[in-house]
This record gives sequence, structure tokens and C-alpha cells, in this order.
Amino acid sequence: MTSSLPTDIISLTLNGELRRFRAAATVADLVRDIGLDPAKVAVERNLEIVSRSTLEDVALTDGDRLEIVHFVGGGQDSATGDSWTVAGRTFHSRLIVGTGKYKDFEQNAAALVASGAEIITVAVRRVNVSDPKAPMLTDFIDPKKYTYLPNTAGCFTADDAIRTLRLAREAGGWDLVKLEVLGEAKTLYPDMRETLKATEVLAKEGFLPMVYCVDDPIAAKQLEDAGAVAVMPLGAPIGSGLGIQNRVTIRLIVEGAKVPVLVDAGVGTASDAAVAMELGCDGVLMNTAIAEAKNPIAMATAMKLAVQAGRMAYLSGRMGRRMYADPSSPLAGLI
Repeated sequence: MTSSLPTDIISLTLNGELRRFRAAATVADLVRDIGLDPAKVAVERNLEIVSRSTLEDVALTDGDRLEIVHFVGGGQDSATGDSWTVAGRTFHSRLIVGTGKYKDFEQNAAALVASGAEIITVAVRRVNVSDPKAPMLTDFIDPKKYTYLPNTAGCFTADDAIRTLRLAREAGGWDLVKLEVLGEAKTLYPDMRETLKATEVLAKEGFLPMVYCVDDPIAAKQLEDAGAVAVMPLGAPIGSGLGIQNRVTIRLIVEGAKVPVLVDAGVGTASDAAVAMELGCDGVLMNTAIAEAKNPIAMATAMKLAVQAGRMAYLSGRMGRRMYADPSSPLAGLI
């Protein structure tokens, strides 16, 4: 004997979990009933984005598969009188920071203020439908004050990355995004074939992708031609703290690029950030170096100063390298 649900109840899969919900309800009803604000989330129904303007109109049906996501943790500094522009948007701080690995949102927000950064990367993750009142990143870091840069951390295919960023645009309206498509979990190196594919699709859909890539000037140029508004070569594996391992290729990428170049991944301490800027990069992105420091707030301040110093050194023009010593005091008149 088979059992069936009452006619006034339907079965749904919500964020990977089987649930029952009342029939004749809309997507907005579901969002509100689990204690979430429809204005702070994005909804995907059966692999299609549900526009926020239609949440009240889209009726749920038996067997629907829904994903509800929001942003999670994954200031202006004009001390140098210097600024940079990406996709027509101008920023004064050349430091971009991530929002993951902090002990809590309060520490994250404090480190952000100390860093002087104006752009923060945020991961797109399922909301916790079991605890919809749990704190959200947007409660601590105001998306009206800072530029949120949704990223595709954890995506291993172009399709997953594209899907994630479509949800991100629906959730917050952002078109400036950070794209990364990883090749495998051990090194977290980018899969450049999938990355290039995703870049082309996103650019055609009106996104402005800032793209994480290998430190290869040829690959960087291919991404630029595909529609990347910035290229972000790795300095070393993500989270390694090893610093920039190949200064030669980073410099070649800078010399050949017509879009901003930002070192992304591998920074461990302030001197690494300074090196990135001395190579002529437009900026540097980091997360672990600040979040896992013994004092994240102090390290955020150090990184801000290092980026400023490195940029100023680059603009000043360093002395030439010599093979042998050259005395700084004149020999004429020596006693």
C-alpha cells in the first residue's frame, strides 16, 4: 500500500534537504515562513533564478528543487593621493580583503576598517534554513559602504561558477564579480580551460569578471581578450603564505596587460604585499594573511601600510641594480 501526501501539502527539496510545505504557496511565502527576509537572499528554483520582483507571484509545485543563498565571509585610503580604476569604477585603496576564516563577523569588520580596503570578496553560500535568524555578514559590513565582490570560491567547473554568480547578481545586483574556477583541491590552482570558458559566458551576460588565474602572461592575455576586466594572477597557492614565487612572470603580465593586474593568493606578510606593488601591480588581494595572523587587526594595518609603501616605491623608480659596490661618499678630497 502506497502512501501519499495530503493534497494541501507538497514535497520540496530546499538547500539539499527534503521538506514539506503547504500547497498554493509562493516562493516568497516559503522565504518568509522560514524566517528570512526576501530582500536579503537570492532564490533558484529548478536551476532557474527567480527574480526578486516575482517572488510573490511564482507558485511552488510538488517536487520543486530550491536553493536560497546569501553572502558570507569567504574605508577609503588616499594617503598617497593615488587611485585606480576597474570597469569604470574608481577606488583609492589598492588593498582588497576577503571575509573568511575570522573568528566572528565583529573581528572581520574591525580588520576591514583597519585595512582601509574599499572592496571585500564574499562567498555565496546556502542560507541556514534551520536557523534563519543567525547573523549575516551584511549585518556587520554594510554593502552600501563597501563594494562587495561576490566570488566563486569552491567552484570546480565553469557551469557551477556561472550559476553561482547569477545567484549573486540576483541577491545583491552586483555585476562586478571575482571569478575563480579551481582545478583540484590539493593546490587550488585554477583550471584555465574552465576559467576561460566561464569568463566568455559571464562577459556576454553583462558581468564584469575580475579573474583569478595562473601567473602566465599568455593566459592572462587570453582572459583579457575574453572579457576579463581585471586579471588576478596567483603569487603562490591559496592560503599558503609563501609570498610571490615568480616575480618575472608577474612583471610580464603587468607589462602586457591593458586591464588592472592584482596579485591574488599567497601573500603571507607585509613584505609580500609591498613586493606585489613594487612590481607595478594595481592592487593585491588577501584573506588568510590577515585572518590567521595572531593579531588580525594589527596585521590589517600593516598590510595597508605595505601596499602604500610598495606603490610609492614603484612610482618613485628604484635605483638600478649593480654587480659591484659603488661608494655613496665621494672619493675626491679624501684625507
